[in-house]
Amino acid sequence: MKQESMNRGGIGQDGLKQDGASRDVSMLSRRAVAGLLCVVALALAGAGVGMWRSLGVGGLSDYADHVVMFGDADLRLPPELAGATGRVRVVHFWDPGCAACNKETGAHLNYLIQMYRGAKVDFYSVQRPGTRGELPPFLRGKLEPLPRIDGMEKLPASPSVAIWAGDGRLAYAGPYSEGLICSSANSFVEPILDRLVAGERVEPQPMLSVGCYCPWNAVN
Repeated sequence: MKQESMNRGGIGQDGLKQDGASRDVSMLSRRAVAGLLCVVALALAGAGVGMWRSLGVGGLSDYADHVVMFGDADLRLPPELAGATGRVRVVHFWDPGCAACNKETGAHLNYLIQMYRGAKVDFYSVQRPGTRGELPPFLRGKLEPLPRIDGMEKLPASPSVAIWAGDGRLAYAGPYSEGLICSSANSFVEPILDRLVAGERVEPQPMLSVGCYCPWNAVN
């Protein structure tokens, strides 16, 4: 009887030890899983920051709340480009120092050039006076540089664009788009170009816009 009692007692102690070991293993497993989740969360956060910066969005925060009134109907093309030429003329106004905003707009402009390659659309560029810099490599040779446009001192901000219809009338002067990132999804330009290429008339309208813009008219 005593031996049997001792055996039962031994089994009970072993059982307690096994239960304790199981709890320890379970706790270690939970800790390991929690640690792994932390590592994954940190990795995802790092990837998100990297993507944020690579897209240029991180650098746009300084410009995101800029409200700009565009209404520059006094812009005039140089005499050699003006008039009823039958071709739509697009003039890109840019400032090399506005790198954060230029990044997305440059990609959008490159898309526009490719999109309207077969249409009667010509692309020009005007650099902010008093600045130095070059267009990104993927835009070089695709826009004819102009020294200035009459009336451009009234432009409130860049990047911006002015569009003349085939009959020589100014059809649009303002931003490429509204919002933090410029793309064809929120563009003002494609609908206007489509109408002009189709022979429709478009009148310039004042526009209040919020987005990624840098001052233009501070430099004479």
